Amino acid sequence: MGFGIGDLFWIFLLLSSLQPLWQKRQVEYRRVRSLQEFQQQRKSRVILLIHRQESISLLGIPISRYITIEDSEQILRAIRLTPPDVPIDLILHTPGGLVLATEQIARALIRHPSKVTVFVPHYAMSGGTMLALAADEIVMDANAVLGPVDPQLGNFPAASILKVVKDKPIGEIDDQTLIMADLSEKAIQQVQRFVRTLLKDNIPQQKVEPENIEPIIEALTTGRVTHDYPITVEEATEMGLPITVGLPRSIYDLMDLYPQPQGGRPSVQYIPMPYDDRRPILPTPKGRPLEEPNQRLQ
Repeated sequence: MGFGIGDLFWIFLLLSSLQPLWQKRQVEYRRVRSLQEFQQQRKSRVILLIHRQESISLLGIPISRYITIEDSEQILRAIRLTPPDVPIDLILHTPGGLVLATEQIARALIRHPSKVTVFVPHYAMSGGTMLALAADEIVMDANAVLGPVDPQLGNFPAASILKVVKDKPIGEIDDQTLIMADLSEKAIQQVQRFVRTLLKDNIPQQKVEPENIEPIIEALTTGRVTHDYPITVEEATEMGLPITVGLPRSIYDLMDLYPQPQGGRPSVQYIPMPYDDRRPILPTPKGRPLEEPNQRLQ
C-alpha cells in the first residue's frame, strides 16, 4: 500500500508542526546540561536571570522584559533550596525591574551565609545593579556595564523632580509637582538606605571598604547622571566595588542558549568562529592537506 501525494503532504505538514517543539525541547535539554556542568565546576547553586526583548508572534511587537514578582518568587525558592554552606552564583542579564521584586531578591542574597557571586556578561542595569551590590564578588566581562540605581517616578527621575522644586519659586509650582517632589525625596532616601544596607553587609567577607560606601551611594543614587548611564568596569572598580574582570567560557556558552528572538532580517551577522593567525587546512583531491595562505584582517 503506497503513499499518495496527499498523504505525503499531510506527513510533511505534521513533521513541520512538530519541528519547533522538538527544537525547543533540545534547547531546554542543552540549557539544563550546561547549568549542571557549571554547577559541578563551581560547586555552587547557579541561578540565571536573563531578560531578552520578546516579540509577539504575528504582530511582531517588541516587549521589553524586566525583573518581576514572578522572578523574585522563583529566585527566592532557589535560594531557600540552597544549603547554607553552598555558594550561590547569579548570572545577570537584565535592564532592571520592579523595586519590590529587586529588594526581595537582594535581601535574600545578603542573608545567604556562603559566598554570593554575580556574573555580568553584558549588562545589569538599575535593579540588576542593585542585585550585583548584594554580591560578595561581581565578575564582569571587560566590556560589560552596570547602571545607576536612582529611583524613577513614572517617566521622570526623582532627582530631576526635586531640582524643579529647588530651582523654581514655590508659587510657580503646581500641586502635582509638589506631591511628586515629596515622593521623590522619600524614594531617594529609601534607596540610599537600602544600598547602604547592601554595601555594609560583611558576610562572609568585607566587600567594600568603609570609606567607599558613602561615595558609592552618592554616585549611584542621586541622579548625577542619567538612569541609562553605563558604568564601565573601570569606573565601577574606581568606585571601590568588588569587581573581577574575566568570565568563564561556560558563561558565554550559556548565553548562547538564550538568544534574542528573531524578528525579520537579522541586524548583526558574522561567521561564528574565532579569528586568529592559524592557517586553515583544506583537503586536496587525494586527501592530503593543503595550507591556505595566511590572511589577516586589515
